[in-house]
Amino acid sequence: MIRNNFIKRHNGPTASDAEKMLKVIGVKSQEQLVDEIIAPEIRLPKDLNIGEGMSEYEVISHLKALGAKNKQFRSYIGLGYYNTITPGVIMRNILENPGWYTSYTPYQAEISQGRLEALVNYQTVISDLTALPLANASLLDEGTAAAEAMLMFWHSRSRAQVKAGVKKFFVANDVFPQSIEVIKTRAHFQGIEVVIDDINKFDCSEEYFGVLIQCPNQFGEIIDNRAKVAAWKEKGMQVAVAADLLSLTLITPPGEWGADVVLGSNQRFGLPMGFGGPHAGYFATTEAYKREMPGRIIGISVDALGNPAFRLALQTREQHIKREKATSNICTAQALLAIMSGFYALYHGPEGLIEIAHHINCLAGKLTSELAKLGVKQLNKYFFDTLLFELPEGACTCKVKEAAEKHGMNFRIIDKQHFGISLDETTAREDINEIGQVVAEALGKQHEELVCDPNCQKFSGIQPEMQRTSKFMQAPMFFKYRSETETSASTAA
Repeated sequence: MIRNNFIKRHNGPTASDAEKMLKVIGVKSQEQLVDEIIAPEIRLPKDLNIGEGMSEYEVISHLKALGAKNKQFRSYIGLGYYNTITPGVIMRNILENPGWYTSYTPYQAEISQGRLEALVNYQTVISDLTALPLANASLLDEGTAAAEAMLMFWHSRSRAQVKAGVKKFFVANDVFPQSIEVIKTRAHFQGIEVVIDDINKFDCSEEYFGVLIQCPNQFGEIIDNRAKVAAWKEKGMQVAVAADLLSLTLITPPGEWGADVVLGSNQRFGLPMGFGGPHAGYFATTEAYKREMPGRIIGISVDALGNPAFRLALQTREQHIKREKATSNICTAQALLAIMSGFYALYHGPEGLIEIAHHINCLAGKLTSELAKLGVKQLNKYFFDTLLFELPEGACTCKVKEAAEKHGMNFRIIDKQHFGISLDETTAREDINEIGQVVAEALGKQHEELVCDPNCQKFSGIQPEMQRTSKFMQAPMFFKYRSETETSASTAA
């Protein structure tokens, strides 16, 4: 073993220092000191079985050896996590730039104008895409945003609901499972009763103060719930919709349905998957909730000289100021990742985001038709990027899983007959062909290679009445930064 000098270099004190300290304290040894401080009933009876200590060099070598065992598979699982292309200029100038990644929170507005402006741009992107007037400067992730929406609704119940003891919150059972788990945990400690069920079985009684639905849902289906949302609102219920941010470039935004909150993840706006996180969550709402919504809000003001200036418009919701009455924790934001996703939107502009979304939706349509040739049925009538497949009678997804892993792919295996596939902006025609080959192998059939269709971009898997007609991101800043040089200059602010 290489000499392990970690303790000597990092911990201290020296043996003579320790002896002097023990003498001052009045004990004979470190063991006696520990015995007198820690009660015996909570002491471990023996040492931890963790092996010998390693030097820093040995630890790094060991971790590299473990990392070399990883197998790099392409993920088509979806469920809120997608491959994405981080533009090089954003990777170099923001994610890898200590000027951006080391600043924790921009409390000192006078020296954080560039960071605050970037967050205002991000808030504008979220507000425009969701069609709601107010967006915060990010939350931890989508599950957190969903739980925060529930808690905001809980604290915003009408006097009649509070008096009647209304405590039920409905969550559609096709919401992402990780969001449901976070909601259940947060609800438990507030005394909120979470009811999870099929949205079509929801009785919409006066026992409920709020609802959460997802569009597209976890299986990828786009369902027109606008009439349901209107009915719930008429009964005094508060409505939150979890929505895929990129899909909102093509789908009518929930803000236009009358939703009180639209929430989700920014992950596919240029944020690498990073083994599951972190990924900034977005949260948008109406003016009615501006004093109750979680997270910080950046606003534009005027400085002492009369010039426009950016500032933290509402940070009084945070626990370092309001203590137990706070609606937010200063650690719940993901400023760096929000800024990256904001710059991703700036770099592509509205037309670029629409082009990416059309590309994904088109390939999803192509995959549907390709697997149909093999007798595999796609169950989502309307979809954006995620497809739900049903195998023919007698076939098993275990064979699909086996073939996919052989090709270095991960599909979402739902049960013995159903599996899901989510596409993203990194997906190409060659990937559709390989997926077709995988399924063909699993079924013992032959797959014919897909020939590119020049009219692919005209395809839409979205029902006409749910297609977006309103414009978004029309401010001048969303049309200025198309080259790496222009974007690079903007990141230096």
